[in-house]
Amino acid sequence: MKPQGRDARLSLSGSPLPWLTEERDACGVGLIADRLGRPSHTLVQQALKALDCLEHRGACSADRDSGDGAGVMTGIPWNLFQAWFTAQGLAAPDPSYTAVGMFFLPLEAREVARQLVDRVLREQGLTPLVWRAVPVRPEVLGEQARANRPQIEQVFIHCPRLEGDALENHLYLVRKRIERAAMAVGESWSQDFYICSLSSRRLIYKGMVRSAVLGQFYTDLTDPTYTSPFAIYHRRFSTNTMPKWPLAQPMRLLGHNGEINTLLGNINWMVAREANLQHPAWGEHIQDLRPVVNPRNSDSSNLDNALELLVRSGRSPLEALMILVPEAYQQQPELANYPEIIDFYEYYAGLQEPWDGPALIVFSDGKVVGATLDRNGLRPARYTITHDDLVIVASEAGVVEVEPERVLEKGRLGPGQMLAVDLERHEVLHNWAIKQRVAGSSAYGEWLQEYRQELTRQPFQEQLHLDTTALLRLQTAFGYTAEDVDMVIEPMATTGKEATFCMGDDSPLAVLSSQPHLLYDYFKQRFAQVTNPAIDPLRESLVMSLAMTLGAKGNLLEPRPQSARLVKLASPVLNEAEIETLKTLDLRAATLSTLFPIQEGPAGLAAALTRLCEDAAGRVRGGCDLLILSDRAWDLTGDLTWIPPLLAVGAVHHHLI
Repeated sequence: MKPQGRDARLSLSGSPLPWLTEERDACGVGLIADRLGRPSHTLVQQALKALDCLEHRGACSADRDSGDGAGVMTGIPWNLFQAWFTAQGLAAPDPSYTAVGMFFLPLEAREVARQLVDRVLREQGLTPLVWRAVPVRPEVLGEQARANRPQIEQVFIHCPRLEGDALENHLYLVRKRIERAAMAVGESWSQDFYICSLSSRRLIYKGMVRSAVLGQFYTDLTDPTYTSPFAIYHRRFSTNTMPKWPLAQPMRLLGHNGEINTLLGNINWMVAREANLQHPAWGEHIQDLRPVVNPRNSDSSNLDNALELLVRSGRSPLEALMILVPEAYQQQPELANYPEIIDFYEYYAGLQEPWDGPALIVFSDGKVVGATLDRNGLRPARYTITHDDLVIVASEAGVVEVEPERVLEKGRLGPGQMLAVDLERHEVLHNWAIKQRVAGSSAYGEWLQEYRQELTRQPFQEQLHLDTTALLRLQTAFGYTAEDVDMVIEPMATTGKEATFCMGDDSPLAVLSSQPHLLYDYFKQRFAQVTNPAIDPLRESLVMSLAMTLGAKGNLLEPRPQSARLVKLASPVLNEAEIETLKTLDLRAATLSTLFPIQEGPAGLAAALTRLCEDAAGRVRGGCDLLILSDRAWDLTGDLTWIPPLLAVGAVHHHLI
């Protein structure tokens, strides 16, 4: 059965999607960077040793030798490659106009895959110079890793007339087109085809190996001519999914320790906003960048995809991560001294939902290398800066040996904090300096003041609209039970808080229950059970907020003043007075009924949903900014029934996408 609707859009191959969206990690990560940008082999050796020290943070399969994954990201080792070109009797290319691609190719169809890559490269105005089989030692792999090992090769690409960021942007577009062409082949080998990196600045070596085995497997890494000014390293612990070679980290821009507990929502919202994504750098080619996310991949991979889109569309990795992984700014006392940073977060809160961890993220685009901790702050991140300009960040202190007299500064990243090294300007950037620089790039405060509105809290209406009999009739019609009223609603109304119950819940799952249930009961919260996320906006207000915005979402790729034209709500739960106030604000609102004749039976529900979706689409085309779906009926008779709100909202949302 082929996926329909939203699932069809999310699928890259046309096959049904696996619900493996909780592919998350609990890993060890870190970085080493030379502030002055001096490449050295010593730095690479230190990264491999640090990776070895984090072995206990990873996992192995039953053969005790096939790791969940380990890898490093470095600058491109041009000295190593120039020596290789000389040994092959070839002229070494100019690094300024050359890119290197690191590929996992299917063993049985490697030549076909190479031809596909070469064809797409030439179609995009690039010249594939030569393919290099990466020197590896398969005998050091575990049994499972060896059985699944791809053919690992590098391709050197001449890029005439392009260099720097322009070249990186073009390579991003080309990689997307290569991936699309591989999937269009429809052969089984396309599932084993993966591009680790395609860049003129970065190179990634990774695999299903243990930390200590990475340098043994990839002999390039132990070659003295392999030099780099920085290295990101990662040891994977796969908590909810089978290890795979492509899912080893680092990804193309980041390495991630933790789990994205909001992953399903992040994926759905990214799909929803794809139609609005536009940028002068892409023009009509923006279509080739879709889909941005892929539910078949891990949470780290999808976050990397979102980050890469923003970075390649002109944002620095620092700004992009402030947008995607914001700090808990509403209750942060230190931010009182930085109103421009608050304005930045407030503006983007209306455009991009947070990718919420816990998460420690190390990242690099080849120009900047750094680390950031999400707003929960539940992953360790220790850093050391030395007098000889070495910056070290890791999940644990001590993974790189540093004599005490060399230490200039050391500490840890707190919730939402960031540390970075600018390899071009030779700067170490601390948290507030980074965020002030980013937030000062546009007049976010002025945009909010001019366009955004806030719905203030309104008192509840005192007059009663229903007598006891009518209220009971409505409660019965909408599925309320005596237990709901007596044990949940009444205590909350009288005491202002949830009733206290004994621990545990022995009620049967809705799907197994013999009693009728509301649609809500069939859904449960999903998250990787490694670290419980904050879910209480009252007791955990430091990192949990119910604030949201209403209105048409703007274009995430281009910040504009008009994108702030939204209404901010302190909570999604509104009373009657607040709903009426909402209708008077500067948003074009329309109310759509979710009631339908009960005599139409089950088939009437589907027909009512279709009518509702078509009506909603027509109102939006007519200029409406806000749709209110209402099942209100003060005198509900036996002639009408209601579409479950969860179903109504979901259907309208995906129809409008």
